[in-house]
Amino acid sequence: MVSKRRIFILIVVLCIGVFGLFQCAVEKPPVTISSPDGNISVNFYLKNGAPYYSVNYKGKVILEDSKLGIDFSNGLSLGKDVQILEVKKDSFDTTYSPVYGIKKEVRDNYNRVTISLKEKRTPEVLFDVVFRVYNDGVGFRYVFPEQKSLGEFAIVSENSQFHFIDNHNAYALQLKSFTTNYESEFNKITLDEIKEESIIGLPLLIEIKDGPYVAITEANLTDYAGMYLGGVKDNLNTLISRLSPLPGEKDIKVKASTPHQTPWRVIMIAPEPGKLIESNIILNFNEPCAIDDPSWIKPGKAAWDWWSGSVAKGVRFKSGMNTKTMLHYIDFAGDYNLEYMLIDAGWYGNHRNPKADITTPIKEINMKKILARAKKRGVGVLLWMNWQCVRDQMDKAFPLYEKWGVKGVKVDYMNRDDQEMVNFYHKVVKKAAEHHLIVDFHGAYKPTGIRRTYPNLITREGVMGLEYSKWSKRCNPEHELTIPFTRMVAGPMDFTPGAFRNATKEQFKAVRIEPMAMGTRCHQLAMYVVYESPLQMLVDYPSAYRNQKGIEFIKVVPTTWDNTKVLNGKVGDYITIARKKGDEWYVGSMTDWTPRKLTIPLDFLGEGDYVAEIYQDATDADKVPTNVTVKKVIVKSTDKFVINMAPGGGFAMRLSPAPSGTSLPRYKPE
Repeated sequence: MVSKRRIFILIVVLCIGVFGLFQCAVEKPPVTISSPDGNISVNFYLKNGAPYYSVNYKGKVILEDSKLGIDFSNGLSLGKDVQILEVKKDSFDTTYSPVYGIKKEVRDNYNRVTISLKEKRTPEVLFDVVFRVYNDGVGFRYVFPEQKSLGEFAIVSENSQFHFIDNHNAYALQLKSFTTNYESEFNKITLDEIKEESIIGLPLLIEIKDGPYVAITEANLTDYAGMYLGGVKDNLNTLISRLSPLPGEKDIKVKASTPHQTPWRVIMIAPEPGKLIESNIILNFNEPCAIDDPSWIKPGKAAWDWWSGSVAKGVRFKSGMNTKTMLHYIDFAGDYNLEYMLIDAGWYGNHRNPKADITTPIKEINMKKILARAKKRGVGVLLWMNWQCVRDQMDKAFPLYEKWGVKGVKVDYMNRDDQEMVNFYHKVVKKAAEHHLIVDFHGAYKPTGIRRTYPNLITREGVMGLEYSKWSKRCNPEHELTIPFTRMVAGPMDFTPGAFRNATKEQFKAVRIEPMAMGTRCHQLAMYVVYESPLQMLVDYPSAYRNQKGIEFIKVVPTTWDNTKVLNGKVGDYITIARKKGDEWYVGSMTDWTPRKLTIPLDFLGEGDYVAEIYQDATDADKVPTNVTVKKVIVKSTDKFVINMAPGGGFAMRLSPAPSGTSLPRYKPE
C-alpha cells in the first residue's frame, strides 16, 4: 500500500505542476475593474503574451477569454506578444442635460482603467487598451499615442473578440455585404449560426440563458470604419469584429496616423431587455455638445409628402411635386401644430442624379412662396437631397438654405459606413451646424451617439421602416415589436409612423400610392411613444388625418422626453413604455399578431389625480382596425390599468394632472 505521506507528496507535486502550467498561460494576476454598483466586473490579462479580457455580471461569467488585437497592412500585428508597462485606474461621476433625448438629465458614472502596452517585437509599438465599466455595460477602445514606432498606418483587421461560454439565442441583422442601409429584419438565431463569413449588423441582442440580456454595438464612430460581427472558425460561440472596407480597397479598412483611437466597443448588459432601452450609455461614450448655443435645434413632428405619394384630396389642383401641394401640406402642419414640413425627393430634379443642382428648385416649385407660407404658419421646412449632391455642393447649398430660411436637410442613399463615409457624416453635421440646419440621415448606418456632440443630427433611419409597406409585407407587427429591443437601443430611428389606413393581416396589400399599414390605428399611435425619434413623421396625407380619431393624440404627443420607463416587454411580442414630458406622462403599448391583455401599474405617476385620455382598439378592431375607442377617466398612482389589444394592436394614453373639481368618472377595470 502507498503510505499517506507519499500520497500527500504526490498531491503537492501535482498541484505545483498545474499551478505552473496556469502561470505559463496567465502571466500575471489579472487587472480587475468593476462598475460603480459592483454588479459588472472586467478582467484584463495576458496569456502567452496575448491580451484577453472577460466580463462578469453578478458573479456570472458573460464573456471569457476574449482576445484583443489589430492587424496592419505592413504585416505588423498588435496583440501577439505584449508586456504591460503601466496600469492607471480612475473614476468619473457627473450629470449633463442633453439637448433632447429619453431623459432630461443623464448620469455619466463609470470606473476606468487604462492599460499601457508595448509589443515586445520590433518595432515595439506602444498602445493602450482602455476599459470603462458602467452599471449598465462595458466599453473598450484601442488608443495609439504619437510615437516613432507607429506614424502613418493602415488597418486590415481589428480582432476584438466576444467569446460567450454557451450557445445563446440572439437577434441578428444578417447582411449580405458591407454596402448596406441596415434595412432588414433582426432574425432570431443561435450564436453558432454566425459563421466566419457572416456580416452581422449592430446592435446584436443576445439572450444569456437564465439572464441577463446583452447588446453588442459601438459608440463614438469617428474617423474609423463601421464595425460588424462575424464568427471565428473552430472557436464556438466566439464573435469577432469585422470592419467595413474602404472603397476600392480589398483589405484596408482604416488609414490614419498617430495619435489615433478606435471607437468604443460597447457591451450593454441588463437584467431584462427593456432596461437596455432606458440606457444612455451610447451617449456617454461621446464628447459633450460642441455647439455653443444649441437653442435653435427644435425637435418636433413633420408632415411629409413622400409616403402617401403626395396625395391631396378635396382640392382643385392636381397633386404632386408642385407648389400648391406643398402649401396644402404646410397648411395641414400649421393646423395641427406640427413643427415641420418635409419636402422629399423631386423638388430640385431627378433624385438619382448625383450631379443635380440642389440650389435650384424645379419650375413647378416656387420655394420663395412655400417658405413664406411656412413662416406665416409657424412651420419649418426640411429638404431632401442625394448625398452625392451634398458632398459636392454643401459649401454653397447650406449657406443658401440658411438665407432662404430652411430649417434642415434630409440626406439619403449613403448605404455605407466605411471610414470615408463616416467622415462624410461628420463633415455634414458640422457644416449644417454652422448654418443652423438640423440633419436627418436616411440610407444610413446605426447611431453611435454623435448626436450628443452635434445634436443637430436629430435622427436617422438605419431601420426597416414603414416605407416597406408600400412594396412588401416585411414591415409587420413582429418586426415592429423586435426593433425597440434591437435597433433602437443604439439610438433614435426615423421609422416614419402614422399610417391611418390600417389593415388586418388578411386585408393588407402593398400599394405605392395611398399605402396601408399592418395592424390597428392604435398600433400606429403607440409608435409615437414607443419609438424614440426627436423628429417624427406623419406619413399620411392631410385628409387622411382630418377629423379622424387619433389625430388629437398625435397633435400633442412630444418627441423628446424628461424620463422614460419601460413597463413591460418581450422581444418580438409586446412592449409598453411610459415617457414623461413636463408634468404629463404618455404611455404607448404595442402587440404582435397575438391579441393581448396587459395590466399596467401606474406607480410611476406622482401624487394626486390624473386625467387619462385613452386611445384603445375598439372591440371590432380585429376586423376593422381603423376603429378606435376614445375616453377620459380619472386615475391615480395606485391604479392598475388593464389594456386589451387586438391582433397587431396598440394602446396610447396621455396622463395630465387633474384640475380641481373635475367631473370625469374614476377608472374601473373592465
